[in-house]
Amino acid sequence: MSDKPVLIERRDAVLWITLNREERRNALNEEVVRTIDAALVEAMASGSVRAVVLTGAGDKAFCAGADLASNQGKGAVFAVDFSRPQHYIVELFKRLEDCTLPVIARVNGHVMAGGFGLLCACDMAIAADDIRFGTSEPKIGMTPMMILPYMMRLLPARQLQEMCITGEAFGAQQLLDWGVVNYLVPRAELDSKLDWLLARIVDKSPTALRIGKQAFHAMRDMGLRESLDYAQVMVPVMASTEDAKEGMAAFQQKRAAQWSGR
Repeated sequence: MSDKPVLIERRDAVLWITLNREERRNALNEEVVRTIDAALVEAMASGSVRAVVLTGAGDKAFCAGADLASNQGKGAVFAVDFSRPQHYIVELFKRLEDCTLPVIARVNGHVMAGGFGLLCACDMAIAADDIRFGTSEPKIGMTPMMILPYMMRLLPARQLQEMCITGEAFGAQQLLDWGVVNYLVPRAELDSKLDWLLARIVDKSPTALRIGKQAFHAMRDMGLRESLDYAQVMVPVMASTEDAKEGMAAFQQKRAAQWSGR
């Protein structure tokens, strides 16, 4: 196993990003966060990557959140550099929000604190059914501030308040019940279920995925009337793309579409 803190691996049309700090429960520090960010930028620019998988090394932790040990030296995770407008974790979350590729979390182990925010920031997720998750910040006199915007979009309000106040961990079934993950499977079936999901993604039009993700995030922050106005403008935009024309032609000719990504 490489000693790099993040492993970047291309598997056909999928880019795998693996947090590789198993001894630190795949915790986040500035180097890890910036490496993930750079990998996402490169994947979007490649033109051939169709999806991204984010996971952790080993089987104990997906991500335990911020590496508190980094507070002992340079790059303390809770420190603020007032010469920079954004914290590096916020920059990563914004990158995930703007990412034009589907990002799927492969939740291989426990997920806590900032790691839970990372999970919530992904587009889809598959988790092993024996994991636990939570926000441990209250136990160190903090609150999960930077991940709260994502959690507020996904979790029921009462359960979210309990998490933020008590800092207690919950079982995996709650992830499914609250809609945080798409699928919950026995650990032995994690990769086969992931492969099944990826196969349903990588054969779709890259253009439709790109525009669709942009529209999803834009409309989520709009009122109903504003989103309807936005939608009626985007439909002809999508219909004018090469992929949309190819998709219609392939449907009429009863053949597989050949996507150009344009």
